Amino acid sequence: MLKKLLLTLPTLALYAAAPSGFNEWTASDLKAKAAQLKGAMKNGLASETVANWGTHQMVVIHREKSGQSELHEKQADVIVVRRGSGTVVIGGTIVGGKTTAPGEIRGESIEGGELHELKEGSILHVPPQTAHQVILKAGQTIDYLAIKADGK
Repeated sequence: MLKKLLLTLPTLALYAAAPSGFNEWTASDLKAKAAQLKGAMKNGLASETVANWGTHQMVVIHREKSGQSELHEKQADVIVVRRGSGTVVIGGTIVGGKTTAPGEIRGESIEGGELHELKEGSILHVPPQTAHQVILKAGQTIDYLAIKADGK
């Protein structure tokens, strides 16, 4: 019995504690966060940064209206659509662009970009220095994660 216990203890240590910086969100956690955000929505959008690890962050977003065009000078976006649908415009030139924060440009629209369908399960990578904009038709809603990672 003692021998079996001694052989089991090292294995248990592997499961004792998650490493510092580890986070986990279940599908139900993300669904609850999206519902909470829907209640806090202003101007068709609600978002919350749920984690910031220094070089990358995770933002949960609920949208019921098209967004502004945007460009991040030093960050890439990895977008994971959780629910709903819409369209994203990628590339092109931001119309009426203004710097809203260091490294962040926002505008009215995009001229000359490519349209890509967004639907549940879609995952896309938007490199730094790339204009992008989420477009929703009347009645469309979308819940997604944006993982923002420092680029080169």
